[in-house]
Amino acid sequence: MRPTQNKQRGMYSRRKVCRFCADSTMVIDYKDSATLKYFITERGRIVPRRISGNCAKHQKRIAQAVKRARNIAILPFTTIRH
Repeated sequence: MRPTQNKQRGMYSRRKVCRFCADSTMVIDYKDSATLKYFITERGRIVPRRISGNCAKHQKRIAQAVKRARNIAILPFTTIRH
């Protein structure tokens, strides 16, 4: 049985493609908060690569950019819950 096959329904899921490898014009920049928001959850955590579909190289660059943006207060570390 293939790893991408759903055992219950017999359906196949398509492998996610890294959007930065597919489109070479996209640049990972810590100052671009609009792009980085796709890679953090509503609670402020970095989305893992198995969910985002990024390759290892670009996931490391995303994580580094998110951490830099947090340090200079472009992105929040967490959200405030009341």
